[in-house]
Amino acid sequence: MRKSFVAGNWKMNTTAQEALNLARGVAAGLGGVACDVAVCPPFVYLDAVARTLKGGPLAVGGQNMYFEGKGAFTGEISAAMLKDVGCRYVILGHSERRHIFGEQDALINAKVKAALAAGLDPILCVGETLSERDGNQTLGVVERQTREGLQGVAADALPRVTLAYEPVWAIGTGRNATPAQAQEVHAEIRKVLAALYGRNAADAVRIQYGGSVKPENASEILAQPDVDGALVGGAALKADSFLAIVKAAK
Repeated sequence: MRKSFVAGNWKMNTTAQEALNLARGVAAGLGGVACDVAVCPPFVYLDAVARTLKGGPLAVGGQNMYFEGKGAFTGEISAAMLKDVGCRYVILGHSERRHIFGEQDALINAKVKAALAAGLDPILCVGETLSERDGNQTLGVVERQTREGLQGVAADALPRVTLAYEPVWAIGTGRNATPAQAQEVHAEIRKVLAALYGRNAADAVRIQYGGSVKPENASEILAQPDVDGALVGGAALKADSFLAIVKAAK
């Protein structure tokens, strides 16, 4: 049985005090929760949030990283830096990194391998645009992103990888994939994983859903058999709404 995993991506939001208050609010509400939970603050607040949460059940993750370990890469953050300040997870290939900043599969794959090598557990995001969905390209796009994102990742490292399906057309738009649409794509991702690593390995990988998840739709989406949690954006910026999603996870 896969243990559900809910992660909050705070994106470019919060002040230092807001970040600490939000982290404490989420941590205080986790009593009795059976799933894994993480928050991913902006880089500049990671250290303070991780120190505040140290020793508790709420994990911390980075929102991105570069694949090189060190060097003349102005403005970038390495996996070792994230690990050093207390991160367990890192989000890679988020749709905003792909479609605003132009990140391609090969770069994202290099980041996945660097994260694993440094001891971080990557959350690898995949998902299609509205034009790709309307052009019936969803499954092909997601298959390509999954295969190329995991290129060269050894079978024994796969259990540390979480996949996150985030339809680009359902992020911040108020539109949502239906539970059936989410399940269809999650099942396809698991099929791709089975082709790459075998059925048993595929069945053990957690696949989050990440398209405008809110307390109002979380229960139905998270009840789908291949949906193993959520990568939450806007609803993660308030402790009560994020906790409601956490408590809806199976």
